[in-house]
Amino acid sequence: MAHDDSRSRIARRMFPDGEDPDPRFTLANERTFLSWIRTALAFIGGGIAVEAFTSEVFTPGLRATLSIVLMAIGFILASGAAFRWYRIESAMRHKTSLPLPLIIPIVSLASALGAGLLVLVFAGVL
Repeated sequence: MAHDDSRSRIARRMFPDGEDPDPRFTLANERTFLSWIRTALAFIGGGIAVEAFTSEVFTPGLRATLSIVLMAIGFILASGAAFRWYRIESAMRHKTSLPLPLIIPIVSLASALGAGLLVLVFAGVL
């Protein structure tokens, strides 16, 4: 029996049903995913930089905590980006409403907490 689906095996496995969306929308979804990955890499790089270059600014415990928190935020963002890409791609294939961006409140909260923590550290409170 001939199979007329020209998609790759991975594409058929990830999205077994639904119609292929307009390639422009798929590429826009991919660009958004890559932007979130870039943001995640910035957080991970920030964590590495804090550990590598702030030995005279922070105590060892605070430095390790900041590094771990920044890298964990990067991991959460990267995971959230993949999850969001999949949800949007699936919604487009099924012609349903796009899901709400749950990752944005996480980034906003993490950024606000991080900025507040840095203010406290540089003010000498921590």
